[in-house]
Amino acid sequence: MDSTRRALVRLAIGYGLIGGAISMYLAAIGMVETFAARFLIGTTLSLGHVIFLVGLVVAGFMTARKLHEQPPLIASALAALAGALATLPALVLVAVIHLFVIPAAGQPAAFRVRDMFVNLSPELAELLTFSQGPLVGSLVLVLVGAAIGLGTSALLRLRGQPRVALINGIAWTLGIGIFSKNVSQILQETLGREVVRFLFQQESLRPAVALVIFVGAALVGYFRVHRVATSRWDKLPPTQRQRGRLILIALGISLLLALPWIVGLFLSQALFVIGYYVIMGLGLNIVVGFAGLLDLGYVAFFAIGAYVMGILTSTGPLGVSNLTFWSALPICVAVGVVWGFLLGFPVLRLRGDYLAIVTLGFGEIIRILATSDWLAPIQGGPQGVLHIPNPVFFGVNMNSPQHIYYLVLGGSALAMFVSVRLRESRLGRQWKAMREDEDVAEAMGINLVSTKLLAFAIGAAFSALAGGIFSARLGNIFPHSFNILISINALSLLIVGGLGSIPGVILGALVLVGLPELLREFTEYRLLMYGLLLIIVMLVRPEGFLPEEARKRELHAGDELEPRPVITDDALGALGSRQE
Repeated sequence: MDSTRRALVRLAIGYGLIGGAISMYLAAIGMVETFAARFLIGTTLSLGHVIFLVGLVVAGFMTARKLHEQPPLIASALAALAGALATLPALVLVAVIHLFVIPAAGQPAAFRVRDMFVNLSPELAELLTFSQGPLVGSLVLVLVGAAIGLGTSALLRLRGQPRVALINGIAWTLGIGIFSKNVSQILQETLGREVVRFLFQQESLRPAVALVIFVGAALVGYFRVHRVATSRWDKLPPTQRQRGRLILIALGISLLLALPWIVGLFLSQALFVIGYYVIMGLGLNIVVGFAGLLDLGYVAFFAIGAYVMGILTSTGPLGVSNLTFWSALPICVAVGVVWGFLLGFPVLRLRGDYLAIVTLGFGEIIRILATSDWLAPIQGGPQGVLHIPNPVFFGVNMNSPQHIYYLVLGGSALAMFVSVRLRESRLGRQWKAMREDEDVAEAMGINLVSTKLLAFAIGAAFSALAGGIFSARLGNIFPHSFNILISINALSLLIVGGLGSIPGVILGALVLVGLPELLREFTEYRLLMYGLLLIIVMLVRPEGFLPEEARKRELHAGDELEPRPVITDDALGALGSRQE
């Protein structure tokens, strides 16, 4: 029994230190202090606090999850221990700051810690100790960690509606608090400034409003409003359900059309960025998701479409024909198709990593050519192409984010329609067969040459379409706008949303592109967010958040046959005896 207890304590200590390492890392790289200026509820809870507490929640959650078979008292105590231990690395940071960053009695520090760790500041120490001083604040931090571990364990012990209610309330309150700037802007556009002043305090939720949101969301979760509505919908006669679908579709289209005027100028610009990434993502989804061809040079077609649009429509010295946007757009798509074929021919025999390296090189070749002086007389070199006119639609100059939104909305709808039609076509089935096994597909009579070339060409057409819209919106294009990160972003949103899934492309664009645009503070940490999110997706949902059904079945084919292991007393005792 003693060995079992020691094994349990070691487990809690291990998870506590892991959670503490996460919190310490987030504080050391500056995220905690950077986001401390964004308050979520009143002037008490900030986004910096929430980010720091992530490690503590992880420690309590992992400990309680592993020990869910243990008695509630033991599991709760060990979760509280893990939460308290998760604060120790933060206390080390506080001690380092007070010993070496804030010298006593005006004396210089023993060595300059901030030369190496620039984010270890007195403000960070104040934030971690809740402005209570190093001793009292450290004690408060340990108690907060223990309380979070205890609360996480209690939440996992709950079952059914109470658990759903609490999770619903916490998620909605934090979500609205995080996006309070955007929510207040939308409410100001629709309901007026007085309503915003009543609900928000310095761009954060008032505590009473936050309580109302928590209670309302908890009640919705407790009474399972969504399930009740779904069950009633399923009981309706087929004719009424068909009529209801038509009404919902009409409402959805109306909302999409009215969206830029509801959200305002800034959010309309964010919608534009999301829109052209959706177009690019749908094109790359054909190449990678449907056909299984790993293309890391996808930004090349985006750049080609942008430059063709710029050269054909520019009113500056580089303009060659002064075409209108609508006349030049089909040419951009056609040129993208041609370049898709040109890229496809050299890589017909390549697979996997070799294909990725060659396509990556192709993207870099296009970028270097765009910056070279050799092609400067044609496409401007490092100075780019200037004086690109905005699209004009029936006399309306689409020079504002609210107008250009409709252009990317139409492009996204077209790309989605083509993707849906191709997915269920004979060509789509050939792509999927080639994705699974090229040798077997060729043995079954599929022409790999034409199938691969069509995948590259159609994917390139979508990317060139997005590039043409992009250049017409900006009015000026420069080579630095077409670096490798564009390809990485497009591929990342596919992985997060789900390879081969059309709804997954939209969700991935909203998560990876929309969130950093809505939260401008995250721009500096965009790549870190991508990495963390990709790791989480690979561990929790390797098929993506909205996966294609076939891929989901492939990745979870053996789940029913392999039950998840459960840590029992005998197993923990054996672990403790082995460690002794």
